[in-house]
Amino acid sequence: MGDLAVGARSGHEGPEERPGRSDEPGVEAAAGGTNPGSDAADGDGTQSGQDTKQPKKQRSFWKELPLLIGIALVLALVIKSFLVQAFSIPSDSMQNTLQQGDRVLVDKLTPWFGSEPERGEVVVFKDPGHWLDGEPTPDPNAVQRVLGWIGLMPSADEKDLIKRVIAVGGDTVECKGTGPVKVNGKALNEPYVFAGNTPCTVDDQGGQFKVTVPQGKIWVMGDHRQNSLDSRYHQNQPGGGAVPVDNVVGRAIVIAWPPTRWATLPKPDTFDQPGINALSSAAPGVLGLAGAVPLVLWRRRRLTVTAARNARVSGGSTAG
Repeated sequence: MGDLAVGARSGHEGPEERPGRSDEPGVEAAAGGTNPGSDAADGDGTQSGQDTKQPKKQRSFWKELPLLIGIALVLALVIKSFLVQAFSIPSDSMQNTLQQGDRVLVDKLTPWFGSEPERGEVVVFKDPGHWLDGEPTPDPNAVQRVLGWIGLMPSADEKDLIKRVIAVGGDTVECKGTGPVKVNGKALNEPYVFAGNTPCTVDDQGGQFKVTVPQGKIWVMGDHRQNSLDSRYHQNQPGGGAVPVDNVVGRAIVIAWPPTRWATLPKPDTFDQPGINALSSAAPGVLGLAGAVPLVLWRRRRLTVTAARNARVSGGSTAG
């Protein structure tokens, strides 16, 4: 884009007036009482009418380009830090929900407002410790590092994992035989489990378990149950396989790439069945009961006092 050419105006609006002759009547008066050849009638008087402000020249696109790039980088960093970040799926542990090479967008905003992971959500979380030991470390080039730093592509320096939340703090989750997985005694119907897999894995490395998840932590499992080193296989490490909520980067909300794989990642209905969240569902009733007990006791005491007072009044009248 080249410079925008701006034309300068002459300062004259309309046709030029015919210069008057000195011998014509009224010419001297029209000139303000001065002679046409005097200094007062020099070019200074007409120059003031042409001394108009010229519009500023528009800056060249190439001069503005560095500013535009700077603003774009700042916005990208803000979005990456507080709103949405892209992550690449490095393995098959979440098949068929996610395929290796998919790019997912992760919501990082809601955790800033106190939102915690819920059962059924697919979340990205930082390695709680030694989960990624032995995994190959990518070696990106300079351009990939810059794009990863500003959030335009997944960062190779971040040790993150992606799994599905099966249970949250206070839940009891268990696997017996080939399944189903049970949470708080309720069997889960898991249509997202990889075709041909069983919900539970029969082995002696952690596939069979019954665990109560500590408060402030979550229990995660991959959808490809027989190909996922998840919470089940880290029970011998600090934390017992549960992931601290503080390690959660955010919830995966959509598959953004490739276009043929575009899809949202909603929470499955199986986690909304009655009774699975027994503690939360009972909480309103418990709170209501706790609030009602003092009210009932106060009312009973008031009725007792009123009855006793009436009895005293009634007895005094009879005796008199």
